Amino acid sequence: MRKHRSAALAAATLLLLTGAGIVTAPAAWAGVPGSTRADDRNCDFDGDGFDDVLVGAPGAAVGGQRGAGLVTVQYGSPDGIDTRAATVISQNTPGVPGGAEDGDSFGAAVATGDLDGDGYDDAVIGAPGEDIGTRADVGGVIVLWGSPHGLVGTDGVWLDSLLGPVAGARFGSALGAARFTAETPGDQLVVLDRRAAERHLFGSAPQPGEPRVATDPRWHRAVALDRDTADEPVPPLRDLVAKSVTTGDYDRNGFADLVIGGVTTGAEPGHGWSWYLAGGTDSLGYERDLRGGPVVASGDIDGDGYDELVTGEPYSPDDGGATMTGGLVGVYEGSPDGPAGATGVGTPPRWWTQNSPGVPGASERGDGWGADLSLGDTDGDGHADLAIGAPGEDNGTVADAGMVTLLRGTARGLTGTGSASWTQNSPSVPGVVEKGDKFGGQVRLVDPDADGRFGLLTAAPGEDTGDGCVWVFSAGRGGLTATGSWTVNAGTFGGPALDARYGAAIDE
Repeated sequence: MRKHRSAALAAATLLLLTGAGIVTAPAAWAGVPGSTRADDRNCDFDGDGFDDVLVGAPGAAVGGQRGAGLVTVQYGSPDGIDTRAATVISQNTPGVPGGAEDGDSFGAAVATGDLDGDGYDDAVIGAPGEDIGTRADVGGVIVLWGSPHGLVGTDGVWLDSLLGPVAGARFGSALGAARFTAETPGDQLVVLDRRAAERHLFGSAPQPGEPRVATDPRWHRAVALDRDTADEPVPPLRDLVAKSVTTGDYDRNGFADLVIGGVTTGAEPGHGWSWYLAGGTDSLGYERDLRGGPVVASGDIDGDGYDELVTGEPYSPDDGGATMTGGLVGVYEGSPDGPAGATGVGTPPRWWTQNSPGVPGASERGDGWGADLSLGDTDGDGHADLAIGAPGEDNGTVADAGMVTLLRGTARGLTGTGSASWTQNSPSVPGVVEKGDKFGGQVRLVDPDADGRFGLLTAAPGEDTGDGCVWVFSAGRGGLTATGSWTVNAGTFGGPALDARYGAAIDE
């Protein structure tokens, strides 16, 4: 638990504060994550041009503290990622704020972005189980800085809620970072907690070359879009419990847009909806609600330069009319007006299920199809493909064994033609299906060797009764292949594996 909080954070307002910034469109290194373009990625901690991989294990015991949590970092190279160039980081790592304690869940959420504008991407790690004083599960977020040597704990920054410590808020339960506006020299950070309408936007550090200090008010440029607490009016928003965030340039203006996915509250609870906020030179502003969520992801499926928004509703009560129990995925096309539905702006997306033409399997109650999503170009054709996790998929009589599906991107959008799926019983996939493995609980398409073809990381947080495991699939000229796939867990890197839930979070 933390005994005190940063005075600067405690005093910060809930508005986007003014400060020095640039007024042109963002440079390539700042990144607009979500696209398949290499210069839009934001997960290169050592600045060598290769994507790095950040994986959370929030259940890991650290220093005898159960559930304290840790993360692992694997560095990309011309040969991809391996188990040698890797680091284990916890709150007991020198320089990392705080200390490992029972139930902190450090690593339950992770994100990356160049927050200080120095050309090296930084790691953002949520610890939603962090206690503050006597208040349990208040939550907190830790920023670790990138450098020529990769991630370092030195000068790491602690962030907590601008609304004060609230028991059970679990601040840091979802994270995202991107260049939303030109008001700061680097990327900006979005943090969610469990309160139905609260989310925070933290601005960048000072200009490059100036010191990074947690008490510098420019670092805490922040806004909370809670209509009950904001100092300026906020447009009406659908009542949601926010669950996830994604960023992409849906309107192709050079700045990242933000989508916050959640589920409805009130008279008709549990339906997936999202808030769409558009980025621009001067502001990040709410535009409209979108049907679909609580899982959200972004990427350029049709190769037109506009990112598409993809939503997942793994346990949808319905799709607006037809009963749907196995899971529902929606695709909004990018356009000059932002995410556009099947027949234009303001309409529902194009819906996909396991019953759609060409999609492997069949929609069945509890599959959880759409529980996680990721987009990336797996075959180098210039179109992002879509990986879909279904951790509740049964394999024969084995419940919740899990499955991953890949749908292809084309110039006409997503297609079921040429789709593929994998379980632990698929040829060349290590392991065997077991009850509760939840294979596909996390899916990430990544390009750590910078060859333009994205491989797949897929996690089974329930593997080995909660130890967790991540599978690494490579991508060749024909796309993803299970041939040569391999696995890692926390123990692979010398960390504690027991009940670690390794792979519960993987950076997008």
